[in-house]
This record gives sequence, C-alpha cells and structure tokens, in this order.
Amino acid sequence: MPGDVIHLNVGGSRFSTSRHTLTWIPDSFFTSMLSGRISSQMDETGAIFIDRDPVIFSVILNFMRTKEVDFGSVDISALRHEAEYFGITPLVRRLTLCEDLEHASCGDVLFHGYLNPPEPPLPPPTAEKKRHSVSVVGSSGTSPSHARSPSSTSRHESHSPRSPRPVSETCSSPPVNELRPVRPASEVLPSHSADVDKIQTHHSHDEPLKVTMVRGHHNWLCVAYPHFVCCFRMKDSAGWQLRWTSPYMENVVDRVAINAKVLNPDNPNKMVAAAMGNMIQLWFVTEEGTSREIGKFSLNVSVDSLFFIGSQLVALSQTGKVGVWHAMTQHWQIQDVVPVSSYDTAGSFLLLGCENGSIYYIDMQKFPLRMKDNDLLVTELYKDPSEDMVTALSVYLTPKTSISGNWIEIAYGTSSGIVRVIVQHPETVGSGPQLFQTFTVHRSPVTKVMLSERHLVSVCSEYNHVRTWSVTRFRGMISTQPGSTPLASFKIVSLEDVDPIISYSASNDIGPYGEQDDQQVFIQKVVPETNQLFIRLSSNGQRVCVIKSVDSCNISAFCVHECEGSNRMGSRPRRYLFTGHSNGAIQMWDLTTALDKMVKTDQGTVKDGGPTAKELVKLLEQCDLSSSRSPTPCVSRTPSVVHMAPPQQGATSGPWIMQSETDSLGEGATGGDYMETVETDTQVTRI
Repeated sequence: MPGDVIHLNVGGSRFSTSRHTLTWIPDSFFTSMLSGRISSQMDETGAIFIDRDPVIFSVILNFMRTKEVDFGSVDISALRHEAEYFGITPLVRRLTLCEDLEHASCGDVLFHGYLNPPEPPLPPPTAEKKRHSVSVVGSSGTSPSHARSPSSTSRHESHSPRSPRPVSETCSSPPVNELRPVRPASEVLPSHSADVDKIQTHHSHDEPLKVTMVRGHHNWLCVAYPHFVCCFRMKDSAGWQLRWTSPYMENVVDRVAINAKVLNPDNPNKMVAAAMGNMIQLWFVTEEGTSREIGKFSLNVSVDSLFFIGSQLVALSQTGKVGVWHAMTQHWQIQDVVPVSSYDTAGSFLLLGCENGSIYYIDMQKFPLRMKDNDLLVTELYKDPSEDMVTALSVYLTPKTSISGNWIEIAYGTSSGIVRVIVQHPETVGSGPQLFQTFTVHRSPVTKVMLSERHLVSVCSEYNHVRTWSVTRFRGMISTQPGSTPLASFKIVSLEDVDPIISYSASNDIGPYGEQDDQQVFIQKVVPETNQLFIRLSSNGQRVCVIKSVDSCNISAFCVHECEGSNRMGSRPRRYLFTGHSNGAIQMWDLTTALDKMVKTDQGTVKDGGPTAKELVKLLEQCDLSSSRSPTPCVSRTPSVVHMAPPQQGATSGPWIMQSETDSLGEGATGGDYMETVETDTQVTRI
C-alpha cells in the first residue's frame, strides 16, 4: 500500500523506507511522529522533514533495517547521542556497552588509587546558625552580586553507574557564567582584613565536600575543603589512610601548607597550617592522627601564600608583609618589606621578587638569631637593569653549592615580558650575581619561569604562552658557550571561572611540576568543570597522557607530588598526580609510569600536545559560554597581569596577582630570540 512507504528528508538528504522499519521499536521518535503524537513538517515534495545529521541518520536507519551497526567513520559518542534523540533503545544499549569497554571504574594502567571523601566535621551550633542566616540572605536577592545561589547547579553532571562509590550530589557544580584564559594567578585579592572577612561572611559555599586544594610533603597529603582540612598518610603495607581531620572552620580556607618532616627530635610531629583571610591556624599532628593546636596568628592583611621552609612557617602578602613562625622558638613575627610580586625558595633561602625591580633574600637558617632584636635580615641580592617589576622567579642551586648559598643561578621574568638569567659562581663571589643572558621574546608579563638542569622555561600571560630553551652546562654550571638554544614554543590554553569562591589558581596551577634535575610537566585543565587533564612535557609541550576521573566527577583541584620509595631494596621515589574532586574524593595517577611509557613508545614522532581542535570543541560543550554580565564571554586575551609565583619545587602554596592598567601589546613571542649580556654592579643593602 502507498501508505506503507515513508519518505524522509533528513538534513537535506532523502531517504525512503517502510512504516514497519520505522515503527518496530516501540515508543521511539518515529512511532510518535507517525501516530501524530508529535507534529511533523513536510518539504515541498511531501517528504517528512527532520533537521538532523543525515550521515549519522543513515547508520541508524540501517540498524533499524538489519539490526546491525556499521560504524564506518561515525563517532560512537555522536551516534549514541542521535540514537538517544530518536529513542532507538536497542542501539543505545549496544553503544553504551561499547563506551563502557573503554572506561572502567578501576581506571587504566595509570590509575593508582581512590580515597573516599572524609566525614566532614560538624560546625558549632553558633556557626551553623550564622551560616543558615547567610544562606537566607544569599537567596533573597539582596545579597552582594558575588554570592552564589544554592540552586545554581550544573546541568552536565549526573550519577555515574560506573562510580566505585555513590557519587554525592555535590558532584554538581555551578555553571560557568564567564570564562577567560587562565593566568597562573587569577584573582585580585583584598588588601584589608575587613574586606576579606566581609567577602567570606557573605559566601555560602554550597559544596561542602568539594576539594579546593591538595598539597603533598614526603608521604603525607594535606587536602583542603571549604571549611575543614584533613591529612592522609601512606605506609608500605597499609597504603594511603586518612589520619586526621581538623575541626570545622567558620571562614573559608584560602591556603594550606604541610610539613611532614620536622627536624626536631624533641618534637617530631607533623605541622599543618590553614589560612583564612588574614588569619592563620597551625596544628601539630602526630603519626597516630592526634593533634594539638599551636595557635592562631594574624598577618593583618590577606595571606596570599603559605608554605614551610624547614620547620618555619612563612606567610606572604603581595602588600609586602612577611610573617614567620619558627618551631624551635615558638615565636610569630611580622615584618614589612617592599611590595612583593613573586617568590621562590631554595634550601634555607627565601627569595622575593619585588615591584621595584629588586630581588631580595632571607636566610632562614639565620632567622632564630635575629629574633632578639625582632628583625629579619632582608638583603638585596640584585636590581633589574630596567627596574621592571619582577613577576616570576626560579632559583637553581648548582651541585657544588655550599650552605653559604654563593653558587646559585636565578632566572626571573618581568612585567614587560623580559626573561633574564643571573649567576653567582665561585669566581664571582664578592661582586654579587652577574647578568648572564637576556631574552625579549615575550610581549606580555611573564607569569612563570623555571630554570632546571637541562632547560629554561618561561610562560607569559598571553594564553599561557610558553617558550623553552635547552641549557648547556659545564661541570654542573651554566655555560657561556653556546649558552641557551631555542627549543620550543607552545601554549597551555586553559579557561577559568572568573567568580570563584576560593582562588581557582590556588588549586589549578599549570606548573611546571617536577624536580629541577628531572623531566618536568605542565598540567593543562582546559575548562573549569571537567573530568580530564592533559599532561604535557614542559620542555617541548608534547602530550604525555590524558587523565580522566574514574567516576566521571569533575576535577576541582590537583597537584603533582613525588612520594618516597619504600624500605625495600632498589625502590625509588615515584611521581604521582593527585586529583581532588567535587564529590570530595581523591584520585591518584602514576606519572612515573606515564613518562616511562612515553619514552618507550616514542619513535621520534611528534605527539599531540594539548587538546586537538576536535577535543577542544568537545570540552567547550561542557561549559556555558554565554554570559549574563557581558554580551560576549572573555575567551580571548585579557588585560595583562602580574602575580606572585609559587615555589617551583613542590608547589606548596598558591599564587596571586594584581591587575595592571594596560592591555597586552599584541600577538606575542613569534619572532626570533634576542640575547644580550650586560655586566652590572650590585650593591647589597638592608631594608
């Protein structure tokens, strides 16, 4: 009968098939359409018009005819999406199984472990009442514009049947309203404690188990959540175990630090610190998991970075305040220096890059001796020839270095995009560091720099553009002949949430991570709400691997940490990537194995670096690029920034920025390298 032949126009391509073929699957799109339950549109020839992809539809129609699937060049996920749209249940089940074969809840060969979320501490009754009142204010429409509504949850997250444990509702995340290229430091931090307290009071965090920061030291992990901190310990036989959970903290935790190897035989406890606005809370934690609060200290301004140097806790503010607590003297001291824009640590030294173009250092070994006159010995080490703001620092101690710290090499970047290398070798002792090399290939502020045994790596604020050079050394020291050779140029493009409750950059720092005498890697998190990371070599940008969470839950924080080897003969330290998730879990990934596999499989071919165009488009589908505050989202260049870089080894603290008044100069770092060597005299002064 003529009515048994159905003519279709799918995306401009014509198909003819029988009514029986289209309707043998009950409750599908076609049974509803042909029964009149949903309206249909006819083209000029009388064929039913369906505005879908004709290529994928041909595969679906062939399945409905033969019950066989011919994938051809069709992507499985795209085919599944269309099969779900048309309601072809048997095909959806087959495709789901095909996808499940590629994704296991036990992870791939790089997946190393899964730590369940801890039980959060209960807030005191007064704090609970206060939080409730803040939540009411936040939902009434009279709260500040940056307060989040509890109802703002993502439409992209759902329960995963492949999860090794039930994924809590906190796996959902607020939608991304506006995105911009990540800078290693990404927020303008308030300078006054009153402003900090005001902001934190109005924020009602709707994800109490979302991991906000992960820090590692030796075989311990410190994990931060919005209102508490916990510690995990790894032992040879028992693996990773939760050892300690802090009390509930009313203000949001901004920074954390851990020292798992206190060199004090009388008090061998671990130390854990948490910063909330301008306040710092410090605990002793034992191997058994008991703790004792050491005290609460105030820096009087916002704590922009928190870390340990030996047994001393250091808190820095970009306004120029340095706070130090020493484990032996049990004393907290604050000193004003000039405004600080970057820093790095090396041995017992703390080096500060400042807005006036100077590099200062503090020898922490001498710090207890200065306690009597309440003065930190802050010495000017070097002054930039152009007096540009020092926005990034990296210190390399040569193998022949002594405790006096005379034999050092320092790479630093400036707000004008210049990268310089200064050296102080035995033959230059007494005259201060000498300018060794200058690179002017960046046209935006340098946000990161790393000087290692084999490479010099710099990153500028324009789309995280990276330039790398190979370093030639003679007897361990950087050589003047032939100097540094240009190696690679690439970008670690990443998008960030511009309205975070907790600093996005504090937990999503791109790196580079790794020891200075080993291979280093960048961690690329392309979009804020994602379950995957791209691991790339810092020297050439090549892709090492792609990490995807085993429970499909978003990655909210990560860090790379090298754990000590076991006591067994021949064991060596291994490097791991620890990812914290929006459901409170910690997942571990073996980067040592990933790097070994890359070396074994690399036959000289250049591997993909970051996401391909196809991968990037797929990742961007997870984000809402529309913005209620501006007609177009900020995914291009943004005004240039400067920041305080974290220590390059260990990454024990988060960076910060100040927004500059000028924009980037334009397309950068596309020309050749320019190098010059200038000898300068440096005077040592005290401030």
